[in-house]
Amino acid sequence: MPDAGGNGRPPAKSPIARFGPYPAPRPTSTANARMSSAVWSERADLAEAALVSRHLRPLWALPATELGVVGWPATLRERLFFSWNYWWQAHLVDCAIDAANRAPTPLRRKRVATIVRSHRLRNLTGWTNRYYDDMAWLALAVERAQRTLGIGHTHTALSALERQLHDGWDAKVGAIPWRVGADYFNTPANGPAAIALLRLGHLDRAAEIADWLDATLRDEETGLILDGIHLPSGEIERPVFTYCQGVVLGLETELLLRTGQANHLARVRRLLSAVEEHMTTRGVVHAGDGGDGGLFNGILVRYLALLAVSLPGTDEKHQAIRFDAADIVRLSANAAWANRLEVEGEPLFGHDWSTAAQLPDASAGGAHFTEGGSVTSSRVPERDLSVQLSGWMLMEAAYQVAAAGL
Repeated sequence: MPDAGGNGRPPAKSPIARFGPYPAPRPTSTANARMSSAVWSERADLAEAALVSRHLRPLWALPATELGVVGWPATLRERLFFSWNYWWQAHLVDCAIDAANRAPTPLRRKRVATIVRSHRLRNLTGWTNRYYDDMAWLALAVERAQRTLGIGHTHTALSALERQLHDGWDAKVGAIPWRVGADYFNTPANGPAAIALLRLGHLDRAAEIADWLDATLRDEETGLILDGIHLPSGEIERPVFTYCQGVVLGLETELLLRTGQANHLARVRRLLSAVEEHMTTRGVVHAGDGGDGGLFNGILVRYLALLAVSLPGTDEKHQAIRFDAADIVRLSANAAWANRLEVEGEPLFGHDWSTAAQLPDASAGGAHFTEGGSVTSSRVPERDLSVQLSGWMLMEAAYQVAAAGL
């Protein structure tokens, strides 16, 4: 996602509430877990259907292609894919994979392969671009497509993306810049890049990046992860965003799974507590925005769900961490579902999961790129593909924690 030092992003929200210290694990009956997972699966189906009907269109009328139109109702420019967003489409792939893994069908598997192929066509110059965060998100999506669905034509994409992410690491800094040739090193690039490198077998490199993030961008006062640092000046951009917390939680969780080292568990526990305190109210993630910001909260809940279902260990401490992560997912999903609009029987999610969604119309000014390269919100954020992807991501995350009995 093109951005320099937080340009065009929504402001951070102030702290309001906290869950408190880690409680004893909550009892969950198997019958209730099954019932709730069925409910969330149905809601995820509806979220998928809404996005498919409103946003997915053939690319330039080419057969066997499909990408997400960035707004609904869409302008002519958007319908013709003159406007598109590389990293939004990567998350579209990830959501399509979620659905295909939750309830496999030939259509869902085909959709994943079609969107990946269409992404390559629309990018024109190949699989890569100049932004390491963009490439990291696509690498995560195509790696999952290959690993969980066996979609084989992603080999070329993964090879190209892996090479860029691995070689983009600056040994003098210990991290990856935001963009090729940039002097800004940030969490949005390093978090997903490290997770992708870890999944592709580069454990040591991922651990080095995790250490750099913790040492350089963790705010001592709040415990949250800051946006990034300019070098060589050392100036830190101090805004905090939900997706920065999400990718670091995901990275530390996966490092813990692979190494068993206690420092990763300590970081997970500390950061989860900071998210609860500063980024939720009564367990619901604070309001997001449209544009690029529309994806921020969805990314956080994706990795909270990963933490909830994957954290190893069976003692009370580990169980409490899992339940706390699952609580945020579930409470946020309940709020988003309660505040959705129904449009022709399909949900339209709000950018703020705690308040009623607004219905956009054709005159709801569209998103646009800033000078820094980030994408602003539409006047009514609900029209943005990013906001609806976050809603779908949230429903899939709620299904995952429910299916795990959390």
